[in-house]
Amino acid sequence: MRLATLRRTRHQPALPGLHGTARVSRLAGHLARRARPGEIAVIDHLDLDGPSAQLLVEAGVAAVVNASPSISGRYPNLGPHVLVSAGIPLLDDVGTEVLARVDDGEKVRLDGDVLYRGEEVVARGHLMTAQSVHLAVEAARAGLGAQLEAFAHATTEHLRREADVLLDGSGVPGVRTPIEQRRVVIVTRARGVEHELKRLRPWIRSHEPVLVGVDEGADALLAAGLRPHLVVGDPRLMSEDVLDCGAELVVRADRDGSAPGLHRAEQAGLEPVVFATSGSDDDAALLLVDAHDPALVVGVGWHPTLGALVDSARTDMPTAFLTRLRMGDRFVDASAVHALHRRPARTWPLWLLCVLLLGALAATVVLAPDATLVGQYRQDVVDAVNGLLDR
Repeated sequence: MRLATLRRTRHQPALPGLHGTARVSRLAGHLARRARPGEIAVIDHLDLDGPSAQLLVEAGVAAVVNASPSISGRYPNLGPHVLVSAGIPLLDDVGTEVLARVDDGEKVRLDGDVLYRGEEVVARGHLMTAQSVHLAVEAARAGLGAQLEAFAHATTEHLRREADVLLDGSGVPGVRTPIEQRRVVIVTRARGVEHELKRLRPWIRSHEPVLVGVDEGADALLAAGLRPHLVVGDPRLMSEDVLDCGAELVVRADRDGSAPGLHRAEQAGLEPVVFATSGSDDDAALLLVDAHDPALVVGVGWHPTLGALVDSARTDMPTAFLTRLRMGDRFVDASAVHALHRRPARTWPLWLLCVLLLGALAATVVLAPDATLVGQYRQDVVDAVNGLLDR
């Protein structure tokens, strides 16, 4: 009887659903850095933005479980659409308790609207589909006018708080990297950054600009074979290769002085510069570079449209808007630089043509018959040379 019981247990059917190892982190970007293909990402990201979702797609996660609403209705963010379009299941709004109930690295499974540990229910939510994402985005878009009014008020408040940085440039720390009157390329995380960098390579080779990476943008530079001179943002979002590449590091801190990523930089033996601002990491990089008087700033991964500003999160919209206003016409998109830049004309085809012409001329002189004009001229030259040698 005991042997029969063991045999039935060994051959019992596998539990249904999508099985995988859980990766748990509130920061989608930090989680994407550690996630491996086939794992299930457990995050707490209100209004999941497009760039963060794209990082999860590129990490190859099998599914995403979000503790908070991925589309709260405040504005039409793009993250859920990115995940669903990539065929990645998104279990939404399961509650923040999931972060405490699921341990990083343990086995879980997703079956419909429920997340399990074995047969134990861990969390319940709403499995988002293409249709539900579309309806949620349209509902959020309908209320965008009210959000823009709130944005105008928030912009005024942010200008009041950050007037010293935005208007006077005071409070921006100094850096060792020489920036004054030099061209600067700032790379941030975004979809298609690798392609933009590839197209910009000829311009970078020609002008040798200062290369600045923001968070995961520094990894994009390294992946393209370019070493950043300056790295700005949260060290928790940067790989070990970035921290070891020798670039000068600037850690963004909040106005109250808290900088959660500073501890990781110090653990790596670095002595970073701390920049306290209430803006995002992207805005901190722009303000830092602008304060050091560059000749031109080229943005890779920056798409300063209204949709992109909205998708960056409503709380960041005022800082992004005012920062781009401060940059003025010194800030240009990488696509514009690529469209206007002409590669220097290659000179080697001209030199090759000259060599071939000289070779053809020499062959004509040497091989021409003596009775021809060229042959007679050749003989006159030979006789003149022999006369000089006989003296």
